[in-house]
Amino acid sequence: MTAMSSNPGDSTAPPGGGGFRTTHWSVVLLAGQPGDARADEALERLCRAYWPPLYAYVRRLGHGAHDAQDLTQEFFARLLEKNHLQLADRDRGRFRSFLLKSMKHFLVNEWVRGQALKRGGGQKVFSIDEAAERLYLQQPADQGEAEHLFDRRWALTLLERAMDRLGADYATAGKPDLFQRLKPFLLAEGSGDAYRQVAGPLALSEGAVKVAVHRLRQRFRDVVRDEIAQTVADPADVDEELRLLMAALTR
Repeated sequence: MTAMSSNPGDSTAPPGGGGFRTTHWSVVLLAGQPGDARADEALERLCRAYWPPLYAYVRRLGHGAHDAQDLTQEFFARLLEKNHLQLADRDRGRFRSFLLKSMKHFLVNEWVRGQALKRGGGQKVFSIDEAAERLYLQQPADQGEAEHLFDRRWALTLLERAMDRLGADYATAGKPDLFQRLKPFLLAEGSGDAYRQVAGPLALSEGAVKVAVHRLRQRFRDVVRDEIAQTVADPADVDEELRLLMAALTR
């Protein structure tokens, strides 16, 4: 299997940004300063990536689908206007914690105080209507309190981002079909029959497929850790954040 790139493109970097590469935290901090359009664009991309956990949190608090859509839209509109970026402190907490804290602040100080917008009156940052509710309804009904649901959806979003990055790596290497055939083995052990079924169409031996799966899993772990590293202030926190997110998936 052709070796995948060890430095995949950063999903937070805007196209044509002249090599502008940042972590999620530096995007937030840069966007809080006037005049950096690249950071503003990157922050909007982060919002697009990480709205599902916040929408799920608002829904679990008891808001209906339409109200939750409006709340989530308005929250991100305010965030992009930098009204909430004053809460960002890289020296405390995680990007995940920052977004949840910001949403709580927004709900208390904007929505509960009666400053809610009528449906359809808010700024639409991006379309979340059908996709938001579909993702929320995929969650088990007994999944627990709102904050646990937020953590679980955050973990799933992070894994989806890592999976997308892997797929892009394989596509760049000219092996998109290899990725699609090996992907089912990422999170589940395959039997000898399963490996043989994949080996035929790929013109590989069963042993070669096993090696390819091992490399894919190793690369996936690396990408997941890299995604997490972008959301914590201190690289030493990656292992603890990974443990917390995996626990959220298994509870």
